[in-house]
Amino acid sequence: MEIRKLADQPPFTTKDGSTIRSILDAANAPVEKQSLAEATVPAGGATERHWHRDSEEFYFILEGRGEMEIDGERREVVPGDGILIPAGAWHQIRAAETLRFLCCCAPPYRHEDTFFE
Repeated sequence: MEIRKLADQPPFTTKDGSTIRSILDAANAPVEKQSLAEATVPAGGATERHWHRDSEEFYFILEGRGEMEIDGERREVVPGDGILIPAGAWHQIRAAETLRFLCCCAPPYRHEDTFFE
């Protein structure tokens, strides 16, 4: 059985500029097909617009308010919103208030699978 406490996971910055704490991924558990992390984007901040060749992502907003852009379409996001980001889709999230959200990637997140304009 694999159980990881979020509070025990050290934060790191992804290539897109968000602060992440991996909850379960290949670095801390025998994960093969997905990863789960908590991401934080400070008020007024944004991730760098990017896409992933391999990974499909889900974001689940826990706290804050912001704007999600996927392939040019923009929508407000608030706590309780689940967001599908298909593999290959350009995306960016902007924080009107500090955003805290869960991010699930399948296959697991890798820096090498993050591409920019």
